[in-house]
Amino acid sequence: MPHVYIILLLMMLLVVVISWVIPSGEYERVLDEATGRQIINPDNFAYVERENPITVMNYFEAVYNGFVSGASIMGTLFICSGVIYILEVSGAFGAGIQKILSYTKNREFSVVVIFYTIFVIFGVLGYGEAAYPFYPLAVTIGFALGYDRVVGAGLAIVGSTVGFTCGMMNMFTTGVAQQLVGLPMFSGMGMRAVGLVVFYVIGLLGLFFYCKKIKKNPELSIVKDEYMVQHKKVENEKLLAMTPSRILGLIGFVAVIIIQGIGAVCYQWSFPQIAALYIMFGIVLGIIFRMNPNEVCTVFTQGATRVFGAAFAIGLANSVVTLMNQAQILDTIVYKMAGLLYGKNAILTLLIIYVFVTLFNFLVVSGSGKAVIIMPILQPLGKILNINQQVLVLTYQYGDGITNSFWPGSSMVPLSLCELGYGAWMRFCWKIYGGMMVAAFILVIIANAIGYGPF
Repeated sequence: MPHVYIILLLMMLLVVVISWVIPSGEYERVLDEATGRQIINPDNFAYVERENPITVMNYFEAVYNGFVSGASIMGTLFICSGVIYILEVSGAFGAGIQKILSYTKNREFSVVVIFYTIFVIFGVLGYGEAAYPFYPLAVTIGFALGYDRVVGAGLAIVGSTVGFTCGMMNMFTTGVAQQLVGLPMFSGMGMRAVGLVVFYVIGLLGLFFYCKKIKKNPELSIVKDEYMVQHKKVENEKLLAMTPSRILGLIGFVAVIIIQGIGAVCYQWSFPQIAALYIMFGIVLGIIFRMNPNEVCTVFTQGATRVFGAAFAIGLANSVVTLMNQAQILDTIVYKMAGLLYGKNAILTLLIIYVFVTLFNFLVVSGSGKAVIIMPILQPLGKILNINQQVLVLTYQYGDGITNSFWPGSSMVPLSLCELGYGAWMRFCWKIYGGMMVAAFILVIIANAIGYGPF
């Protein structure tokens, strides 16, 4: 597979090509008082003359503009990764993992289940990009358990996807979509809990069978060349003592994660608050491990440098969005989709919506961004076809969530953090995500059949 940067640059080129095929158009934007966002007026669409066609210079300028628009995520990633590396260099993570392994000898998969569940919880809380700094740690855990890089990436990425897709407390999809159609925030929690269990089991089974396979025959590892070398490294690792300072560091790390979760759910924290929390934690770690300020800064810089490739990928992913906005074709695509829906029966309509959102996620990664474009179209359509708004929101969130770590534009960053190629990831995850997609639509059909309503 081509390098992540090449894939994203090709996606940018694809946007340029389709911008010359699909005509520009736009819906009238109005202020939605419930959310404070500008949403479309589904009754007022018009084709427009493209005021600013994408030129060769625009294509390359989009790289810089993507970096600017992604600066908040990139900055937080640098800060969090730098601070976490201080804890890693101290030996606290290594000692902690070895301690866990001493209690789970011959039951390594139980540790996979524990950390998989933690990442599922991150997803349920709507962490999204806020969980990125923990992805390299997941790979380290996978290695320590005697598995390969794919397992570490899988427990983190699949776990986050499962939690994010269920939408139980996801402000970016469920929260925004429900507000836009006039539903109480996070209503209909029961059906989403069922979805969580179903997706959780599918993801866990995928991990289980892969772990069992490579333990039995390492040659079957998707990254077998690296796996054989890494396995020998783990066997030769020295035992690290669990000193009081390392215990304090790990306790502080757990406390930071809990505070971050509380802040995100209860106080709507975003990247500035999360970054501030980790900066404070970095200072505390320097004191705990008796590091002088210069040493803290040096180690922090080394940790931040490790995720430069992923940060660059974030910038390029935002460059794709920049070109999409300039092309003015998103509204046209949604308008054409709306034309396909009218006159269809409820089940066929839900299938079209589900497939459309899934495919649309290839171009527009942002869950809330898609919601403000699509949900105002779906709301009146649901009323005409007697489809409950809650069912429409469920269909939307499933279409958005599952492919967030499947399509190249949205999976490149987490894969860069795990240092795993897109081709290797596809070989591992396609069955898992295929199962989730099928299960998701079955859940949508069930929801519609039982009259899954507003409350």
